[in-house]
Amino acid sequence: MTKQHILVVEDEPSLRMGLVDGLISEGFEVEECADGQAGLDAAMAQPFDAMVLDLMLPKIDGFEVLRRLREHRNGLPVLILSARGQDSDRILGFEYGADDYVVKPTPLREVVLRLKAILRRSSNHGEGLPEKVAFDGIEVDFPGYCMVRDGQRMGLNRKELELLRYFLKHVGQNLDRAQLLADVWDLRGVRHTRTVDTHVFRLRKKIEDDPEDPKHIFTVRGVGYRFEAVHVTNL
Repeated sequence: MTKQHILVVEDEPSLRMGLVDGLISEGFEVEECADGQAGLDAAMAQPFDAMVLDLMLPKIDGFEVLRRLREHRNGLPVLILSARGQDSDRILGFEYGADDYVVKPTPLREVVLRLKAILRRSSNHGEGLPEKVAFDGIEVDFPGYCMVRDGQRMGLNRKELELLRYFLKHVGQNLDRAQLLADVWDLRGVRHTRTVDTHVFRLRKKIEDDPEDPKHIFTVRGVGYRFEAVHVTNL
């Protein structure tokens, strides 16, 4: 069985060594970089299965690494591992397309489990849907991290895309929040979180003509959400 190839971008030597050794012991093949530019160059030059990315890096920071990856339509799964734990940093990380965000210090075992979770989600990415889909006059380009509505191109972050993809695969079905958390975020047994509602709110702002009177993403009281579309076609 081919080993999964992980890129670790971390400037602190002892932490980088611990991450690399831990991932190797878990059966991964690992390449390491000590600054943002080197990490970006490596990610653009060869295929990896995932990246573990620090934010406070020499040359260019982790946010810029992630932004440039997505700008070049590089869908490499990224786990941010940073000491920056403010909500604004976490939100920005997800907006730029991170798959998960872990605040240091975190036990290595948790990092490994979160990494494996995003690798599982990545392996199922796109199952049942093509790369481009149109519904009710809206075109969605999954590899391009964008959609076009009324001639206007809008960017979508990874989680917004994954949530929209899930909705498109379950048109007309009532989906409870626990189900969405489990299938889209790989979070099971989690109840008290606004994660789903926050992403639905942002997605509505992009796909609905009037987010206050939605035509696609409906709230099902006491349950969760239901997605409706009249015409869904593959492009």
